Amino acid sequence: MTSPTAQRALGGAGVPDAPRSNLRRTALTAITPVIFGTTYIVTTELLPAGHPLLAGLMRALPAGLIALLVTRTLPRGAWWGKAAVLGMLNIGLAFPLLFVAAERLPGGVAATLGAVQPLVVALLAVPALRERLSGWRVAWGLAGVLGVGLVVIGPKAALDPVGIAAGLGNAASMALGVTLTKRWGRPAGAGPTAFAGWQLTAGGLFLLPLTFLVEGAMPGITLRAALGFLWLSLGGGLLAYVLWFRGITTLPVSSVAVLVLISPLVAAILGAVVLGQTLGAIQLVGFVISLAAIVAGQLPAPAKLFNRR
Repeated sequence: MTSPTAQRALGGAGVPDAPRSNLRRTALTAITPVIFGTTYIVTTELLPAGHPLLAGLMRALPAGLIALLVTRTLPRGAWWGKAAVLGMLNIGLAFPLLFVAAERLPGGVAATLGAVQPLVVALLAVPALRERLSGWRVAWGLAGVLGVGLVVIGPKAALDPVGIAAGLGNAASMALGVTLTKRWGRPAGAGPTAFAGWQLTAGGLFLLPLTFLVEGAMPGITLRAALGFLWLSLGGGLLAYVLWFRGITTLPVSSVAVLVLISPLVAAILGAVVLGQTLGAIQLVGFVISLAAIVAGQLPAPAKLFNRR
């Protein structure tokens, strides 16, 4: 029989310390989408326009190399291939698609497209993680998209086809990356910083030649742009992904995925505070719906309603 002390160490069900531990992990993981929410305003207000690949490269590669220098831990065996795949999905493809969407669409439209990620994760978890499709997760995922849409999409929202494709591609790439990260876990001996460093470096190395082939020489970097790149690399790259991958490997994947709804809410708040954008009654209703979806995503589905066999 397992002792109470051992149960607490394992985070067992029914142990008082386990919910508190999960709450701490969830709070730390939620810092990542808060940081991600600053991407839209940094992209539009600080970075040079027309360089989404450069923005992705500067966000990924410096952060990845710093993580590798700090940890001095490299992948082993099959993890060279796995790290490359995860780096492509979470970083190499996701970053440039995100910046294309941020440049070609109003922040609200881009954010709403990103909010479909929990729905994609719920669907991918069925074949990849052998989870049953949860009506609870799907319902609150749809509610989250609705809430975000109410918060950030205005009556004059432009629907650029390339931007929409990029936004949906970003959501799909990150959703698959999150799901595979949960399926493969993190190898023994590799902490969250090393794990993030592998993927940031892999994604950055993929973007390095592509950036110069597609976008040409680096544009002149102003002080504003340098500050924007510095924040994206250290905050949006290194810190955010260390916390993100730590959360994915220690929390239920559906609970982590729904946290991405925080990003557009932060973007909307920054738009109101920094750019003077107004938030009316409809936006406040959207905030309430989105926050309800985030909270519900951390709770188990009611068995009688959604888990009937």
